[in-house]
Amino acid sequence: MPLKETIQNKAKELKPSLIAIRRQIHMNPELSFQEFKTAELVEKHLQNLGLKTTRLANTGVVAVIEGKNPSSKVVGLRADMDALPITEVNDGREYRSQNEGVMHACGHDVHTTSLLGAAEILLAVKDQFEGSVKLVFQPGEEKLPGGASLMIKDGVLDNPKIDVMIGQHVMPQINEGKTGFRPGLYMASTDEIYATVKGKGGHGAMPHFNVDTVLITAQIIVALQSIVSRCANPAIPSVLSFGKVIAQGATNVIPSEVTLEGTFRTLDEAWRTEAHEKMKKMAEGIAESMGGSIEFNIVRGYPFLKNDVSLTERCQLNATEYLGAENVTDLGIWMAAEDFAYYSQEVPSCFYRLGVRNESKGIVHSVHHPSFDADENALENGCGLFAYLALAELGAV
Repeated sequence: MPLKETIQNKAKELKPSLIAIRRQIHMNPELSFQEFKTAELVEKHLQNLGLKTTRLANTGVVAVIEGKNPSSKVVGLRADMDALPITEVNDGREYRSQNEGVMHACGHDVHTTSLLGAAEILLAVKDQFEGSVKLVFQPGEEKLPGGASLMIKDGVLDNPKIDVMIGQHVMPQINEGKTGFRPGLYMASTDEIYATVKGKGGHGAMPHFNVDTVLITAQIIVALQSIVSRCANPAIPSVLSFGKVIAQGATNVIPSEVTLEGTFRTLDEAWRTEAHEKMKKMAEGIAESMGGSIEFNIVRGYPFLKNDVSLTERCQLNATEYLGAENVTDLGIWMAAEDFAYYSQEVPSCFYRLGVRNESKGIVHSVHHPSFDADENALENGCGLFAYLALAELGAV
């Protein structure tokens, strides 16, 4: 039987057990860098398959599947395990989160389960390929400094040295059964902005005695948008958004401090650094000109994610062979960020999307939404495609 059919049959056979694993993980979500039970589940599953596991970055789990001539080439497959501080909507689903205020709203339960399934498939055919596949289950994708950076620091790319890295992520904009790829620049860098505007609070009816921190903050928010609209090269995608403003005053009370939090994202490192300097200078200038002051801090986050063109084009071609041309789509630039970008800065990498949308089941919500869900039928392609892409890179298909 051709290897492709063997993988497809095994993926179909595994689907019921994978659905059970995914639901177990979904019901017991853990926040970034607190994935202790999830890591134990992953370790136990891999060890039951006969694999030796290693811990990195405290809650990261790594295992290696060796084929013939195991050092000839090593393909890394990555899944993330952490959940988000979101309260899941209680819509009657039997596998709803049991940890109030914590939810797998970004599909990491699907990623982890898919990689566990891929491990079973690869072990079943390990006598049919040369090289090795390194399974990387990482913590903390959702929180700086990013679990990928800590895994790299702890040596995940070495012993054995990973030659290429492949990552998979759910996408509710794509129907279940389909997948998407983009060679080259794909996802943005991400930086966190924290600012405190200081002035002189007082009675709202007597503004001439005060330094109005709320007004200063409003001016800064509006003015900083001009850095994106008028200073950035229009060919370089950039996003500046503020999602948190706290002014603890009242209808007639102007507070002495206002705190401001936001995010800046782009796809060019030189412009990223330049924009940081411009934002800080502009914010300080506006605050000073209006009689106040500002502490303006930018926490540098994940770099931009660049898919290796050659590797990603190969993966897209191989996905077409596995799923059919009608089920493989081209992706546009995505201004969200991913710590998989750290791997892409170190080794040739491919980060692709797994469709999980199913309108007939009401599975339509975006990631990070309290009603997010994934069509569990996607687990069949999730594990099968993971395994097939790895084997294709090793020359087995």
